[in-house]
Amino acid sequence: MRAGDSILEEIWKARDEHARRFDYDLKSICADLRKIERQSGRRVITRKPKRLSTRRAE
Repeated sequence: MRAGDSILEEIWKARDEHARRFDYDLKSICADLRKIERQSGRRVITRKPKRLSTRRAE
């Protein structure tokens, strides 16, 4: 197993444990992540989505 694989497995495990706490309810998961974000005290930047070009590539 590569080192990157073990890191990914650790991330997936933590993500799954977090989701399981909220019975995999996406709205509840996102609300908790926003709460954690606010409590972190870090500045969070939200950017507007990029507009898709209506012109076709030639």
